[in-house]
Amino acid sequence: MNLLLDTHILLWIAAQPDQLSNECREMLLNPSNNLIFSAASLWEISIKTGIGRSDFNVDPIRLRRMLLQHTYRELPISGEHAIALMALPSLHKDPFDRMLIAQARIEGMLLITSDTKVAAYGEGIRQV
Repeated sequence: MNLLLDTHILLWIAAQPDQLSNECREMLLNPSNNLIFSAASLWEISIKTGIGRSDFNVDPIRLRRMLLQHTYRELPISGEHAIALMALPSLHKDPFDRMLIAQARIEGMLLITSDTKVAAYGEGIRQV
């Protein structure tokens, strides 16, 4: 299964693995799952680290390198992803989360998140 990982899941993998639920750990360790991160997450981490958000205290360059070394795939942002944002209801205002939702839907991936607001979008999202 193709799993698109929400930004906080990536942050926890890198710096606070104890924050990951058992269900999430099992999904990450299952060799039949393809683990995917979005360029939108790196963009979000870069911006929020730059403005001093303590919950985003991860070097995005190092994070990207680590993910790629561990066979995670990177998903770029396409025009199709951007256009898909128009079809999303306004349940959540965070533009990065909305992009992840759009990407997961367009690409037919399961978005893995810990965020209840993201999970409210329902189809194609699993809150762990």
